[in-house]
Amino acid sequence: MTTAPPAAPGVADGIPDAGPPPPGPSPARSRARYPVRYVVVGLILAGALVFLLVEGLGSALNFYLPANQAVAQRASLGDKTFNLEGVVEPGSIRSTTSGVDFVVTSGATHLAVYNTGSPPQLFQPNIPVIAVGHFSGDGFVSNQIMVKHSSTYIAEYPSRVTAPNGTKR
Repeated sequence: MTTAPPAAPGVADGIPDAGPPPPGPSPARSRARYPVRYVVVGLILAGALVFLLVEGLGSALNFYLPANQAVAQRASLGDKTFNLEGVVEPGSIRSTTSGVDFVVTSGATHLAVYNTGSPPQLFQPNIPVIAVGHFSGDGFVSNQIMVKHSSTYIAEYPSRVTAPNGTKR
């Protein structure tokens, strides 16, 4: 009977021995860290996304406060910028070197608006406006005026809205 020659050192059953494991973490341990990394990166990305949504939506949401509500909430509004809504009081419009001053009414409230900038073409007495600004001193300081005119407003007051070419709408 013949026997196989003795195996070379490091070879068992004809399969070479890989030798001692390489230094460092074992593959099983390094695979266990990957889920933790993914979770941390996912949480950071989710947090960033939530932050961007809150900041973006927070600045994009503009609310309109009628003058009577704004005056009632003046203490809580402080010097925050918001959109003031009211109707331009007849006889109150006064041109200044920096813009136009006027009074808006809402209910029984009359509030002075000091605007720095040119008013839109459709700006006139008895028309609803939105002034963007904040409270300061005895009135409301604005840097932008928007004229509210919808199809229902035009239908209700056809002689008040003038097109840029001069025709009445």
